Amino acid sequence: MSKKKKIVVKIGSSLLANSDKLTLRYAFMNGLLSDLAQLQKEGHDIILTSSGSVALGLNMIGKRPEDAGILDKQAAAACGQPLLMNAYRQVASEYDLDVAQMLVTVGDMEERRRFLNIKNTMLRLFESDILPIINENDSIATHDLRVGDNDRLSAKVAQMINADLLIILTSVEGLYDRDPAEPGAQFISEIEDVSEHLESTTGISALGSGGMLTKMQAANMAQNAGVETIIADGIIERPVSSVLNNERRFTRCLVTGETLSPLKVWLSNRLKVSGTLVVPKAVAVAVAEGSCGISRSDIISIQGDFTKGDVLHVYDEEGTEIARGLTNFSSEETMLMARNLDTPVEDVIGYKTKADVIARENILVLEDNHLLLDAPEDDQKIVAPV
Repeated sequence: MSKKKKIVVKIGSSLLANSDKLTLRYAFMNGLLSDLAQLQKEGHDIILTSSGSVALGLNMIGKRPEDAGILDKQAAAACGQPLLMNAYRQVASEYDLDVAQMLVTVGDMEERRRFLNIKNTMLRLFESDILPIINENDSIATHDLRVGDNDRLSAKVAQMINADLLIILTSVEGLYDRDPAEPGAQFISEIEDVSEHLESTTGISALGSGGMLTKMQAANMAQNAGVETIIADGIIERPVSSVLNNERRFTRCLVTGETLSPLKVWLSNRLKVSGTLVVPKAVAVAVAEGSCGISRSDIISIQGDFTKGDVLHVYDEEGTEIARGLTNFSSEETMLMARNLDTPVEDVIGYKTKADVIARENILVLEDNHLLLDAPEDDQKIVAPV
């Protein structure tokens, strides 16, 4: 720990809030912020990704976690977020630690310009020794437009700032080869290829939205971005530095292989599908070989209402995702061009261009270590006119 590091720490609702009373665990908050304050004084840049606003707000609206619907959770988040940040501010002040709140949505993380704006804000906070505390803006996020869990949000943040470490604090010591309650379950202290362990478990906590599976998904995203991930028990005393100093056991997800460019890392770690293209098998093979982009004549069908600059997911005819890339056209323009191959492009969309729908240099070919997304089944627009 002699070298200055950029560290993203993620904590879940089960560590912050009492599951029965839905009140804050101040002992844990004190231990955490005391630890982070000391690490900051030692020169490290820290970002805290924190859940908890929904859990804290449920009491105010008279709901329990198991009974709360999406509207209840949105209202609870609006009630709980100021309680959470006020508690953070009060506890942090005891350790001369300044904090800042950043609420983000999935759109902020998926749209390139907003993504970079968030990054620049974080870097500016680092310059003033301020701890950014990040949470999804649950009060406005619907089910279809949510990051889904703060595990993957923390991985996106780690990718964003080119972090050295992502530390996910949870209610268990780390990853086991099966349910740790089962006889003979073996603890896994080190992982080289996270993708081999993605289906380790699907259980979730009473308060949280993710379980060990989402933590492994986050570790997979971080690994592809060149960020080492640690999954550890969220103990009260020195929860972060005790891990950094190897004072207790945890699961370490190593970084192996060559890290992609920042653009291709951003392309690889998607939280939602903006739009899709389906291409013939021969085109899919050529794209996978890196020998071409995707032109209007290559498209069998499209899906989604996307705009220029959105990331499209490219599938072959069998429904296998093969690549992701930045589109040069909107969904309406793409459909018009693909349906009118015999008409010059400028006559179809109103301006001259020789650009492919997705240029070869803006395509990321997916490999086995990437999380593949299933092709959406509804609202598919067939290119050939009926």
